[in-house]
Amino acid sequence: MADLFTEAAKKRQAESGPLAVRLRPSTLDELVGQQHVLGAGSALRLAIEHDRPPSMILFGPPGTGKTTIARIVAERTGAAFEELSAVSARVDDVRAVISRAGDRLGGNGLRTILFIDEIHRFNKAQQDSVLHAVEDGLVTLIGATTENPYFEVNSALLSRCTVIELTALTEDELVEILARGATVLETEPKRDVLALMAKRAGGDARAALQILELAQATASAAGVPISESHVLDASRKRPLLYDRKGDQHYDFASAFIKSMRGGDVDAAVYYLAAMLEAGEDPRFIARRMVILASEDIGNADPNALVVAVAAAQALEHVGLPEAQLNLAQAAIYLASAPKSNASAVAIWEARRDVREYGNARPPAMLRSTGHKAGAKARGHGEGYAYPHDDPAGFELSYLPEELRGRRYYRPAGAGEEPTDGGTDR
Repeated sequence: MADLFTEAAKKRQAESGPLAVRLRPSTLDELVGQQHVLGAGSALRLAIEHDRPPSMILFGPPGTGKTTIARIVAERTGAAFEELSAVSARVDDVRAVISRAGDRLGGNGLRTILFIDEIHRFNKAQQDSVLHAVEDGLVTLIGATTENPYFEVNSALLSRCTVIELTALTEDELVEILARGATVLETEPKRDVLALMAKRAGGDARAALQILELAQATASAAGVPISESHVLDASRKRPLLYDRKGDQHYDFASAFIKSMRGGDVDAAVYYLAAMLEAGEDPRFIARRMVILASEDIGNADPNALVVAVAAAQALEHVGLPEAQLNLAQAAIYLASAPKSNASAVAIWEARRDVREYGNARPPAMLRSTGHKAGAKARGHGEGYAYPHDDPAGFELSYLPEELRGRRYYRPAGAGEEPTDGGTDR
C-alpha cells in the first residue's frame, strides 16, 4: 500500500511540482550542459550507456544537474534508486539501504544506486558505513556536493569513487532550458527576456526556472506578456556562488591577490567586493593585503606596508560595513604601487641557505665580547670596525665565512627601491 501511495505521489509531483521538477531530463540526450564529461564518446557517457557506471561524486555549483544525472544513470541502467540526504540521514538509514540492496541483488539480481545528496555533510562514521558496500560493489554510490570533495570526503571513500566536476551552465545553455520551460508553461517570452533570466540565474538551471515560473505567474495575473520588469522582480538578488572554506574562497582570494600584484586596480576592487558580498571574513582579506605589501611591493614603496596595516587596524576599530572603505583604499593603493619582490626573495633564499648549510657561525669579529670572560682572548670582536666612527665598517662583509659573496637582496630598482644593492650571484 505504501508503495502505491509513493508512486502516486511521484506522478502528481511530476505533474504539479515546481517547473524544475517537471522539466527534469530523463535521458542523457535531453540533458543540457556538462558536455565536457558527458559529451558523445566521453568515458563517463560510454560507461553509463554500457551499463557499467562507476561509483562517483558529482561536484559543482547548485543547479548544474547533479541529482538529474544520478536519476538518469539509475533509469539507464535499470537499477533500483535509493536517495538519502546527508543533512537528515543517520548511519542506521545507510545500513537499511545496504540491507535492501543485498536483498535485491540476492533475490533477483537487481542492482542498487545509492544517491547521497550533500555528501560533504556526512561525518566520518557515516562515510565509513557505506565504504565496504561501495568497495564490494553491493551499491553504486553517487554522491552530490557543492563543496570540493577533496576537502570534505575522506580519502578511503574518495579512492573508490570517480570525482566528476560539473560547471555552472552558460547563459546560452540556460536560455535553451528556459525555452523548454516556457513551452511547458505555454508562454512565449522574447529572446532578450529569456537572456535576462539566464543572466540573473548565475549558471543555476533551477534558479532560472524559478525565475521563469514566478515571472510568468506575475505577468499572467496582470494579463500581460512577461517583460524585463517581471524578471527583475522575480530575481531581486542574483545568487552568489561562493563558499568560505572551499574552492570559491581560494579562487577569489587568489584572483584578488594576483590583480593587486599585476596592478589591475579595477579587478582588485571587484574581487574585494565579491568576497565582501559573499560574507568572506574581512580579517582574512586584510591579512592577505598586509602580506602582499611586503611580498610584492616591499621597499619599492615602504608606505604600502603602513597602509595595509592601517587598513587592518581600521577594520578592528570600525568594523563592517564602514571598513569596506578602508579595505578598498588599501587595495587600490597596493594595486597602484610600484612592485618589487626583492625583500621576499631575500628572506626565501637566506632561509634556503640556512636549511642547506645549517646556521653558519658569525665571523669572529661579530661575536659577542661581553657575555662571558675570555671572549676577547679567543678573538671575539677582533677586526670589527664601528661604522659610526670608522667608515671602513661599511665595507666589511658580515656574512659567515662560508657564505661570503652571497647576495640575497637584489633590488629591482622600482619606485623608491635603490638599484645598488648588489649583483646576482
